[in-house]
Amino acid sequence: MEPLGPALGAAAACLLLLLLLLLGRRARGRGQLPPGPWALPLLGNLLQLDLANIGKSLRKLGAKYGPIYTVHLGPRRVVVLCEYEAIREALMEQPESFADRGEEAIYDRLFQGYGCAFCPWSRAKPLRRFAVSTLRDFGVGKSGVEERILEEAQFLLAVLADTRGRPVDPTPCLSRAVSNVISALVFGRRFDYADAEFLSLLSMMTEVFRFTSTSWGQLYEMFSGVMNLLPGPHQAAFRRLQGLEAFVERKVREKERTLVPGAPRDFIDSFLLKMQQDRGDPGSEFTHRNVVLSVLNVFFAGTETVSTTLRYGLLLLLKHPEVEARLHEEIDREIGRERGPRLEDRRRMPYTDAVIHEIQRFADVIPLGLTHRVTRDVQLRDYAVPKGTEVIAVLSSALRDPQHFASPDAFDPGHFLDESGCFRKNEAFLPFSAGKRNCFGETLARTELFLFFTCILQRFSCRSPVPRESLSVAPALVGFGSLPPAYRICFVPR
Repeated sequence: MEPLGPALGAAAACLLLLLLLLLGRRARGRGQLPPGPWALPLLGNLLQLDLANIGKSLRKLGAKYGPIYTVHLGPRRVVVLCEYEAIREALMEQPESFADRGEEAIYDRLFQGYGCAFCPWSRAKPLRRFAVSTLRDFGVGKSGVEERILEEAQFLLAVLADTRGRPVDPTPCLSRAVSNVISALVFGRRFDYADAEFLSLLSMMTEVFRFTSTSWGQLYEMFSGVMNLLPGPHQAAFRRLQGLEAFVERKVREKERTLVPGAPRDFIDSFLLKMQQDRGDPGSEFTHRNVVLSVLNVFFAGTETVSTTLRYGLLLLLKHPEVEARLHEEIDREIGRERGPRLEDRRRMPYTDAVIHEIQRFADVIPLGLTHRVTRDVQLRDYAVPKGTEVIAVLSSALRDPQHFASPDAFDPGHFLDESGCFRKNEAFLPFSAGKRNCFGETLARTELFLFFTCILQRFSCRSPVPRESLSVAPALVGFGSLPPAYRICFVPR
C-alpha cells in the first residue's frame, strides 16, 4: 500500500496547481473590478447566499464590502449596486453604459434575445419607443386608459360585493381585474372572470412568477446550464411560459386574419401594421417573433407586478387599521360616495398617494429589478467595469436606504409626507428601476394602483377574519419577486 503515498501526493499537488491556475485566471479577469467575497470555483459565493431571500443576502454583503462590490452567482460574475447613490451614479448618470440586459435564466430560455424586455439595448430601443408610443395612442397617460380601469373596477366591485363580507382570498379577483386592463390594450378585449382560458393563463403566470421567487428558482439562475438537463420544477415553469407564448401566438394569428390597414384596434394590430411598413428592411426589429414575445412581456409584467402590489397593500391595511381609517376619511372628504374616483382626485389626496407609495416601497415586488449588462468599458467610482459585465441594481437597497427613509423596515406612510401633511417625493423611490431600462409601464401601473385602491376603499371596509396581531406582513417568497403570504380578507360594504 505504501507506493500509493507518493501517487496521492502527486495527485494532490496537481489538483492544487490546477486550482491555483483557475483562481489566477479568475483574478486576472477581474481587473479593477470592485472587491467582494472570495469565491469558490464553479460554486462562486453560493455558500454565502440565502437562496430564500437573495436580496437580503446581497444587502448584507453590501454592508460588509461597500455599496459597489463583485459577487459570483455560481459561475456568473456580477457587479452589485447596493444603495441609492450607487444606483443613481450608474443607471441615471451613465444610462447608455448600463442599458444592456443581463441574464434572467428562466425567461431567457424562452425569449432568447427577443421581446422588448430581454433583448440587447441596440435592439430594444426601437421596440420600447414603439411600445411607449402605442400604449399612449391607446390611452395610457390619458383619459382613455382611466375609463378602461374604472370600467374594470365595476366588475371587480361586483365580485367583491357578491362575497357578502365572507372571508376570501383576494388573489383571483385582483389578478383578473388587473390583467383585463392590459388585455384590453394588447388584445383589444377583456375576458369574463369565469373564462376557462383566461383562468388558465392567470394560473400559468402566477406559477411562473412564483417559481422565479423560490430558492429553486434562484438556484436555476446560477446553474441553468446544468439544470436544463435535469428534471425539476424549472421544467414545469418553462412549460408554463411556453403555454403563455402559445396563447399569444394564437391571438396574433387571429389578428393577422382580421387586420384592417390604417385602423389598429390594439397593440397587436399596431405592431402588425408596423411590420407591414418595414417589410423589406432586413434590419427591422418588427418581426413576427418580436410581436409575440413583446406582447408576452407587456401582458405578463402588466399583470403580476400590479396585482401583487394590490394584494400586498390590502394585507398591510389589515395589519394597520388606523391607516385604512385615515384613507376612508380622505376619500369621503375629497370624493364622497356619490361618484366614482377620478385620476385628477389624486392631487387633492396626499395621504392616499403617500399610502400607495409606501405600499410599493414596503412590498418591494421586484427587489433586484432586471439584471443589466454594461455596453462598454465603464468607470464607476474607483473601479473599471469591463464591457459585457453583468450588473444587479438591488432596488430594495434604495427602497430601504436609511439615508432616505427614516424607518426603512417599518410600514409608515409618513415617509412620503412633509410636516404639513402634503405629499413629498423621495428620490430613492425606485420600484420601477431607473435609466434606459426602467419599466415603461410605470404610468399605467401608477394609474391602476390609485384607481383600484380608491374604488375598493370607497365601497368597502377591509376586515381580517383572524386577529391582526397574528397577521404576518413578511414576504412568503423573495427571489425575482417578493410575494406576500397567503391570507383571507372580508370586504364589508360601507
